[in-house]
Amino acid sequence: MRDLSGHTVIPGMIGLHNHMFFMGAGGRMSQGMVSSPRLYLAAGVTTIRTTGSVSPYADLNVKSNIERGLAPGPRMHVTAPYVTGPNPALGDMAQVTTPEEARRFVRYWAGEGVSWIKAYTTIRRAELAAVIEEAHAQGLRVTGHICSITFQEAVDLGMDNIEHGFGTATDFDPRKRPDECPPNSMVVVGEQGDPAGETARALILSMVENGVGMTSTMAVIEPMTKGRAVLEERTLEAMAPEVREDYLETVDAIEANPEWPMTEAHLQKNMAFERGFVEAGGVLAAGVDPTGIGGAIAGFGDQRNYQLLIEAGFDAPTVVRIMSANGARIMGVDDEVGTIEPGKLADLVVLEGDLESDSEIIRNVTVVFKDGVGYDSEKLIDSVKGMVGIR
Repeated sequence: MRDLSGHTVIPGMIGLHNHMFFMGAGGRMSQGMVSSPRLYLAAGVTTIRTTGSVSPYADLNVKSNIERGLAPGPRMHVTAPYVTGPNPALGDMAQVTTPEEARRFVRYWAGEGVSWIKAYTTIRRAELAAVIEEAHAQGLRVTGHICSITFQEAVDLGMDNIEHGFGTATDFDPRKRPDECPPNSMVVVGEQGDPAGETARALILSMVENGVGMTSTMAVIEPMTKGRAVLEERTLEAMAPEVREDYLETVDAIEANPEWPMTEAHLQKNMAFERGFVEAGGVLAAGVDPTGIGGAIAGFGDQRNYQLLIEAGFDAPTVVRIMSANGARIMGVDDEVGTIEPGKLADLVVLEGDLESDSEIIRNVTVVFKDGVGYDSEKLIDSVKGMVGIR
C-alpha cells in the first residue's frame, strides 16, 4: 500500500465547459481526439460536458471509445452542435430562424445521444424558448453563451445553466435591444458594467431563486487580458510547434498594444460577480473553454481555474466544491460523482502537498482514479506533448 502522507485527495474535478476541440490564435481550430481526453484526465478532470460541439460525431465516438476501455479519458456528457440565430459566429453552427426549426434541431440531436444543448450568441427569444421547451420534453438540459438574449431573459425562459458570467451578460450593456447582440459587448460590459450594482443584485437573486447555475471560465479570459499571458513551460510544451508560435506572437501583440481593451479591471469584475453569485447562494461550477487565443488548454486550464477562483477570494474547500460537487449538481449526476462518499463512483485525485495552504499544489497530480482505476498523470501528459492543436 502506498504511503500518501503529505498528500491531498480531492474528488475528481468536473469540467462544465470542456470542449474536445482546441481553438488557438487566429481562430486555428482542431479536434483533440487524442490530446484533449488525456490532458483532462491527467489534470484530475474525471467528468466533462463538451458544452458545444464542432464535430459532434467525433465527440460521441471518443465518448464511446472511453466507455469501452479503448482509450483513456474522462466521463463525457456530449452537447449538440452550437445552435444560434442569424449571422452565426462560425459557419459550422446550426442557425435556427423559426421555433419549429429549433424544435426539430433538438429532437434530432436527442436521438443521436447528446445530453445537453448549447445556445449561442445570436439566437432569438422565440427560438430559444422552443429549444428549452423541446429539450426539457426530451429529457435534455440547456446552457448557453448568450448575447442577443440577456441573462434575465434566459432565466425567464427556463434555461438551466449560463456560461462565462459577467462579461457576456448583456444585461449590463446600455446599447442592448431585444433579440440583438450588441457589437463588442464584452468590452463594453467590462468597461461600463457594475458587478455589484442594482442590476447585478437583481439578476443574481433571480438566477438563485430559479435554480440557474453559472459556469466560471476565467482560465480562457485570463490569456486575453493584458499583463496576464499564460507562459508556463508545460502549456507551451503541450502545443504543436506552429500553434505555440502563433500563440506567442499573439501574446506579444497584446502586450505591445497600448489600446488593448481587455484589462485587469475586466477580469476583476468577473471575479466580483462570481463572488456575489456564490454569496447569494448561487451554484457556480467551472470549465476551461479551450478557445480564445490558445492559452487555456485542456486540463491545465481547469487547474488554472482553481487558482483563479482562489485569487477571486474563495477558500480552498469552496473552490473544490465549485470544481466538483457543483458541476455534478448542475448536470444532475450528483448521486454518482462530485464528492467522496460511500456509494459513489471512485473518482479521486491525489495531489502531492497541502492544497489548502498553496493553490499551486493543484498542478501536482500524481495519480487520478476514475471508476476506481488509477492513471499516472505524468505519463498521460508525456504521451501528448506537442499534440495540442493538431491531434
